[in-house]
Amino acid sequence: MRIDDLQPQEGSQHRKRRIGRGIAAGQGASGGFGMRGQKSRSGRPTRPGFEGGQIPLYRRVPKLKHFTIVNPKHFTIVNLDQLSGLPKGTVVTLDSLMDAGIITQNDGVLRVLGRGEISVALTVRAHSITASAKAKIEAAGGTVEVTA
Repeated sequence: MRIDDLQPQEGSQHRKRRIGRGIAAGQGASGGFGMRGQKSRSGRPTRPGFEGGQIPLYRRVPKLKHFTIVNPKHFTIVNLDQLSGLPKGTVVTLDSLMDAGIITQNDGVLRVLGRGEISVALTVRAHSITASAKAKIEAAGGTVEVTA
């Protein structure tokens, strides 16, 4: 047996149906798509989840009550008024705040918020920091380092 001897099995291949070539062809006029409507138009197949223009389910569900965020961001939050009692030149990190007793548990990466005032120069190393907190720390002579 050679590759040029190969043939498809009898009856396994059908000729392509020629749609819309007259009544005698068997699929003339509307071409098997029925009479009018969205499903008979060219470019017809609507995308998966399409509900005729109504907001589809995958866009409605997140607007419902008690819809849980799939991958929520967890932060350990500290405000500037909690940092104001630290001595000058202290390096503020998540570990140093836990050692000092300012925070009691690690809820995620450190985020510094701007509530309160600060008068001591601190070096703050946090994952994220608000613009107001950064301005207050730098105004007091401290530095801010955002870690990834």
